[in-house]
Amino acid sequence: MTDIRRLPVLSLTDVVVLPGMVVPIELDEAAQAALDAAQAAAQDGTGDEAGDRTGTKGELLLAPRLSDRYATYGVVASIEQVGRLAGGAPAAVLRAGQRARIGTGVAGPGAALWVQAELVSDESTAEQAARAKELAAEYKSLVIANLQKRDAWQVIDTVEKMTEPSVLADAAGWAPYLTAEQKRQVLETPDVIERLELLIEWTRAHLNEMDVAEKIRDDVREGMEKSQREFLLRQQLAAIRKELGDVTAEGTDDTADYRSRVEQADLPDKVREAALREVGRLERASDQSPESGWIRTWLDTVLELPWQSKTEDKTDVTAAREVLDADHHGLDDVKDRITEYLAVRGRRAERGLQVVGGRGSGAVLVLVGPPGVGKTSLGESVARALGRKFVRVALGGVRDEAEIRGHRRTYVGALPGRIVRAITEAGSMNPVMLLDEIDKVGADYRGDPAAALLEVLDPAQNHTFRDHYLDVDLDLSDVLFLATANVLETIPSALLDRMELITMDGYTEEDKVAIARTHLLPRQLERAALSADEVELTNAALRKLAADYTREAGVRQLERLLAKVFRKVATKLSGGATAPIVVDEPDLRALIGRPRFTSETAERTSVPGVATGLAVTGMGGDVLFIEASAEPVAAGAEPGKGSLTLTGQLGDVMKESAQIALSFVRSHSAEVGVEPGALNRTIHLHVPAGAVPKDGPSAGVTMVTALTSLATGRAVRSDVAMTGEVTLNGKVLPIGGVKQKLLAAQRAGVSTVFIPLRNEPDLDDVPAEVLDALTVIPVGDVRQILDQALEPAVQPAPVQTAAA
Repeated sequence: MTDIRRLPVLSLTDVVVLPGMVVPIELDEAAQAALDAAQAAAQDGTGDEAGDRTGTKGELLLAPRLSDRYATYGVVASIEQVGRLAGGAPAAVLRAGQRARIGTGVAGPGAALWVQAELVSDESTAEQAARAKELAAEYKSLVIANLQKRDAWQVIDTVEKMTEPSVLADAAGWAPYLTAEQKRQVLETPDVIERLELLIEWTRAHLNEMDVAEKIRDDVREGMEKSQREFLLRQQLAAIRKELGDVTAEGTDDTADYRSRVEQADLPDKVREAALREVGRLERASDQSPESGWIRTWLDTVLELPWQSKTEDKTDVTAAREVLDADHHGLDDVKDRITEYLAVRGRRAERGLQVVGGRGSGAVLVLVGPPGVGKTSLGESVARALGRKFVRVALGGVRDEAEIRGHRRTYVGALPGRIVRAITEAGSMNPVMLLDEIDKVGADYRGDPAAALLEVLDPAQNHTFRDHYLDVDLDLSDVLFLATANVLETIPSALLDRMELITMDGYTEEDKVAIARTHLLPRQLERAALSADEVELTNAALRKLAADYTREAGVRQLERLLAKVFRKVATKLSGGATAPIVVDEPDLRALIGRPRFTSETAERTSVPGVATGLAVTGMGGDVLFIEASAEPVAAGAEPGKGSLTLTGQLGDVMKESAQIALSFVRSHSAEVGVEPGALNRTIHLHVPAGAVPKDGPSAGVTMVTALTSLATGRAVRSDVAMTGEVTLNGKVLPIGGVKQKLLAAQRAGVSTVFIPLRNEPDLDDVPAEVLDALTVIPVGDVRQILDQALEPAVQPAPVQTAAA
């Protein structure tokens, strides 16, 4: 039978009362009203609707109010005692009894709120009772484990005596690790099995948290004890050493060692003052302070730098030139500049003008040229010729200014810049420092490394270079800086202005053969474990490799092919072939395949509208074909204004050159032999290798020639190439990279090259063998090129008529 009672309600906002709990409450106005109503109902029996009598002192319903949501469950509590607290405030002691489901509100005496309450009993089957006992035993073990961690042994005895699963579950109301919301969930779960499962999950989580917290607490305590023990032992050790006379100054032997090292080191005066200041700060700092570690690192860095250490230059100019000639073929400009530098330093030393750390006594050279011409390896040869230490600083991809100037010491993990680290690595204040790939330095939000290099590479400023980490002046004026780059366009003009430019344009075919015979062959023979008695490579084979198997400014690909040839030879010798093996030109096809490059100029220029130009890329000089075509005009159609279509990934400058070329041919059609209106149609100008971006003004004359060839029907000579910027009046303006373009023309099999008249002085830098192989014609007007570059017009055959 359902047990329903009418009871006054007391809402508790700060506590959740579960069955079996005895709680004191302070009587405010609402609590007093509920208490009075319960007592009044107990005296006249109005709270009994089912025929049962209420308690003699009265009963009321305790319901939690933790949020805006109304409680659905509460407990029926009896009034045990009414009195006053120690402060005099009225209070009552209530004993919670059975769990009850809160129903609808009803009328009742007094100012209290009355509701119908349905008492919930713990009825279960035998199977459910057995399951509840299992869960209760598990929960009891977890509660006892928790109490043992808190050393609550008296409470453990009370828990041990609890055998009823429902009573044990409701005892969770006293658990301090459960939140009020969790206790409310326990109250609103009438099924004892579900209650125990919830409590087991929460208690396990609490025990895991306690284990983690206890481990952390133990680790912290052990760390503190260890630090305190080490500090005490260090203080005792310092006192013992002081008594024994091992240290004379106040502080540990570590700081005293730094002071003695600084005093004994050969440092500049200002650097010594800064180092002694830091030693003083180290002596005053605590050993546990992070600052002491930073100071030690800074002192170690300063003491490792070779402040007064310099190598003595070899002043024998002849011997130095012999070293340079032995290591590298050609490159006379670089070798001349190094020998000039040695000659000047030698004369200054003889006359007593050599000043230590003198301003501008070093040199800054930038070697610009395509890959594989020996820029990087030249640095080691220069160092060997001068008798200096060599150190290389790779700048490719550097985007942080701190890589050059260093990090400020306020940052965690601060380090000096690459320049300071290179000086430390070299162990000398006057090494040869190679700044490799200076044209590939980038910039982002961390600063511009190229801007930081301005001070490093300025001979008038680098005698007082200040690294952010060191924060003392460092003299770089005696360092010989060599920078390498593939292109000049990406080097900032302010940085380029501080360096002496030396262009390395590439090698001729004769140079490549000489380099292969002198340098590459011995190196690759050694790597392939072969000797000169086992394999012989003829000069004809070397020329074939340099001319038809490679087409580059340098010799890297040539060296790879030599390595491939020797690997094949080594395989043959290991297979039982008889030494020596002679590799001649016909043998190359069987060893490394067919030639990769053949002359295509004749084939490409066999039709009108195609001209051969010359260009310079990051890989050196190259030939560039300009193709032009026009849409046919229908018979009887009137000529239009015409349009121009450009393809081949052309840059803005090159597009403008095409417009200028078309305008020139149209406006001077009579002078160049083009019929008026011949180009007043859709013209398509294409530069092959469309996947490669192209830009620059030097293809202007080539475009004029291609358009004139298209309009006149006269093909361009296959042995002709040209370069130069053109104006609207047909003037040919100078361009750059003449030497590289002529080398490319020679490699491509061209015999005649047109260059701008104002570039004629640049021919002095071109090797004599290239000038002997080419006919170089300087021109000032594009009409001169058209007169000589186009094939003669084909005269139509005379029409023969039948005899009368």
